[in-house]
Amino acid sequence: MTGTAPVPFTADDYKARMDRAARQAADAGLAGLLVAPGPDLVWLTGYAPPAVTERLTLLVLAAGRDPVLVVPTLEAPDAEKATGAPALALRDWTDGKDPYALTAALLDDRGRFGVSDNAWALHLLGLQQALPNTSYLSLTEALPMLRAVKDAAELERLAAAGAAADAAFEEIRNVRFAGRRESEVAADLAALLRRFGHSQVDFTIVASGPNGANPHHEAGDRRIERGDMVVLDFGGLRDGYGSDTSRTVHVGEPTEEERRVHDLVREAQEAGFRAVRPGAACQDVDRAARAVIADAGYGDHFIHRTGHGIGVTTHEPPYMIEGEERPLVPGMCFSVEPGVYLPGRFGVRIEDIVTVTEDGGRRLNDTERGMVMVD
Repeated sequence: MTGTAPVPFTADDYKARMDRAARQAADAGLAGLLVAPGPDLVWLTGYAPPAVTERLTLLVLAAGRDPVLVVPTLEAPDAEKATGAPALALRDWTDGKDPYALTAALLDDRGRFGVSDNAWALHLLGLQQALPNTSYLSLTEALPMLRAVKDAAELERLAAAGAAADAAFEEIRNVRFAGRRESEVAADLAALLRRFGHSQVDFTIVASGPNGANPHHEAGDRRIERGDMVVLDFGGLRDGYGSDTSRTVHVGEPTEEERRVHDLVREAQEAGFRAVRPGAACQDVDRAARAVIADAGYGDHFIHRTGHGIGVTTHEPPYMIEGEERPLVPGMCFSVEPGVYLPGRFGVRIEDIVTVTEDGGRRLNDTERGMVMVD
């Protein structure tokens, strides 16, 4: 299963994104946005440099001005081929020239700019030296919701990524677990994600027995035993958009307590999902899931937020956490993934990607959420 190729994004799609980003920057009181190579640049222009090097590449966006992409001359031919290139102007610079002087000429010399989070300090310091009266704010702080609301084409890609991750789970539940190392099962998961169309695998957590009490355990050499609870959390990128799902399986028959904790987490996950609706605050999703676990006496063992956004990266705003009062909007996509972690014993996590609809929420993962037993 690789699925049908998605409808390609067009130059008009990228132009609309750049225009929207520039307007949002102006509304936030910024003179513009400076976007370095990384997921923001790909989302805004369709351009990913062939290699991220010390040479400055920077997209400059400002309301009322045409977008400009500053690139090294030797990479300009690649930039010209990007789908979004017709919607922007290229300014190239050669080795031996000062790229910061070139970029400074495009900027308000007393402006405050949003800067993509992964911009190199080398480049930001170079701009500050060229324009000492400018100031800067991380893009996540300045415009945290820039990529949060997905359009129909993006939702289609996220749904396809979710379906591919589900297909990987349906396969992995049939492999042998007992007697094998966590790393071996993790390698199986990675291979399955690629078989079902992922170009990039970001993580394959296989946390067996007591390792399941560590939410970000990295699969290691522990041999999985009969009687183990095993947390599986895996995802990556398919056609440029993310997948992320978690299921907790059991090797052989579970104990009564293990069933009870698993059922509790499933109930909490359902409560979090049912809290998803337009206008609800992000924290309402966290509160709904957390209340179920706290009421059952396990509140101290739910040790992370209930969810995170997903899109061109597998973790991005918005976050489903206490204190996040931003309202949910149709088109937002995020995980709902409560868990219970009992140190030295076992853990349980159940996770789906959910998108906000006009009247509620829709899951993008739909594999079995009840207890699944494996060999």
